[in-house]
Amino acid sequence: MNGNARYVFDTNVLVSALIFENSKPGRAFRYALQNGQILLSLTTLGEIDEVMRREKFERYVTAEEREEFLEALIGRARFVEIIEHIKICRDPKDDKFLELAVNGGAYHIISGDDDLLALSPFRGIEILSVDDFLKRLEGGESEEEK
Repeated sequence: MNGNARYVFDTNVLVSALIFENSKPGRAFRYALQNGQILLSLTTLGEIDEVMRREKFERYVTAEEREEFLEALIGRARFVEIIEHIKICRDPKDDKFLELAVNGGAYHIISGDDDLLALSPFRGIEILSVDDFLKRLEGGESEEEK
């Protein structure tokens, strides 16, 4: 996978990466940061912020850690303007990740959401579970070999 690769992470994977830094989502997130670009839109960032503020996560991360994570994410991510809107997912709340991937030219969407995973590939964009994404990395397959 190359440094020009663009990745979309769904909210649950990003929250897991924050809470459990050494988890599989954490490893996948760090790889994408180091080897490509993570794509964000205002809509996906809003959902990430809202979910991370939920009371159930307070025992895992402090408000300060959450803010530091969001600031770092915003600073490193590439923001994408959503021009083409998509309405295809069984769960309409997941369409924003497809929109982000299509408008941003993503290589992969990394998700644990069955509604998104069922659509893979979507317009040439692979939608992979965290496990499948990490297996792909361990296999050393480059983007050009896909």
